[in-house]
Amino acid sequence: MAETTQIEIKTTQAGGLPHWLSWLRSHFLWLPLIALYTVVLGTVSLLCSLFDRSGRVQHGIARLWARMILWTVGAKVRVEGLEHFDFTTPRVYVVNHLSLVDTPVLYHHLPFHFRILAKRELFSYWFMGWHLRRSGQIPVDLENARASIRSLNRAVETLRNNLSLVVFPEGGRSPDGELQPFMGGAFYAAIKAQVEVVPVALVGTYEVMSMHSLHARPGHVRLIAGKPIATKGMSVREMEHLSQHARDAIAEIYYSTIQAVPAK
Repeated sequence: MAETTQIEIKTTQAGGLPHWLSWLRSHFLWLPLIALYTVVLGTVSLLCSLFDRSGRVQHGIARLWARMILWTVGAKVRVEGLEHFDFTTPRVYVVNHLSLVDTPVLYHHLPFHFRILAKRELFSYWFMGWHLRRSGQIPVDLENARASIRSLNRAVETLRNNLSLVVFPEGGRSPDGELQPFMGGAFYAAIKAQVEVVPVALVGTYEVMSMHSLHARPGHVRLIAGKPIATKGMSVREMEHLSQHARDAIAEIYYSTIQAVPAK
């Protein structure tokens, strides 16, 4: 499907607030609240990591943190396509990345324990990096091939130990709301572990908070899971083909959905 539509952000928000008043609310009320949630619950999570090596308690705390953030910014999420999944089976869920709001949406609305495959830079951040490491998330060093292979092998072991992976294969947030090229790490892990890849499209998080702004806006978000893509019998030589298949599936869901939303 042609990827031609530039995503637009409206300057008036739910409830009829003018742009300037919405901006003040976001910066002087919502963002301080989110920082408070993060520090308090992050501290509790770190303390819990001393007693829970499985990461399940920390995952539960992360889900509470996510729910509080979504409630604060007024993001109303509708989930589609997950109702027939067996969540006891490990899979690689690949998701388009539009906003800082994406991670709370996934933590709150994916109903299973998972690990995240993320850029190593995130693990160097104060406080957040501690939490990522203590909760068992997996860093990938995009500039060091040897370290990257070690991390991907760890991701394969995670899948073989019956835990799913959630990955943003674009490697970072989209600057304009358009789908970016995919990197291959998630697909390498899926093929090596011979697990299904699930394409997941997030729609609406860019409008809630875009990449170059800390202005959060209330809005409707959709999390839409596509049909799983089998990897049984694939070799790593087919990684690029698998990556393109998953990207095409997400693009089909994403662009057909935003085109179906009537202009207001």
